[in-house]
Amino acid sequence: MSENETPADSSAENTEAQSQQERPQAGFAMERVYVKDVSFESPNSPDVFMQPWKPKVVMDLNTKHKLVRDNVHEVAVTITLTVKVEEKTAYILEVQQAALFVIQGIEGMQLHHTLGVVCPNLIFPYLRESIDNVLAKGSFQPMMLAPVNFEAIFAQALEKKKQEMAQASEEAQDSTSH
Repeated sequence: MSENETPADSSAENTEAQSQQERPQAGFAMERVYVKDVSFESPNSPDVFMQPWKPKVVMDLNTKHKLVRDNVHEVAVTITLTVKVEEKTAYILEVQQAALFVIQGIEGMQLHHTLGVVCPNLIFPYLRESIDNVLAKGSFQPMMLAPVNFEAIFAQALEKKKQEMAQASEEAQDSTSH
């Protein structure tokens, strides 16, 4: 004990140290990355290979997550690519890339942000690689997917949810006032 430290000060430090040990430590780790689903169709092969390659690409992107067990979350990012050349479908490719994340001591909005932004950002490079591997086996050029702004997608989803909740609240008030 130092000269200026009293036994009461020491007791307060011990109580604080104990409460910090009792609180779960924040932790985040990607445990495993895997392809959950792949679907590839090239309905107009080999004719499509004879056409000049000027593709029209339609991309659909979705993310989802679920709690697998205590502190372990599965996050999946799915991309569906529909590529046409001169109105003929060159290919339809859907890849669902997933990962298991151990997340401890993160709750509420911070957890939703982690699952909706941080995790998909970590999965996306693996998804791009999986897409390119399938396309190479189908004898197509790699698809240079631009980075995705999962932060903006998350913000849009939050705004949509707020609007839906406000609308549901208004409808509930209207039905009780009649």
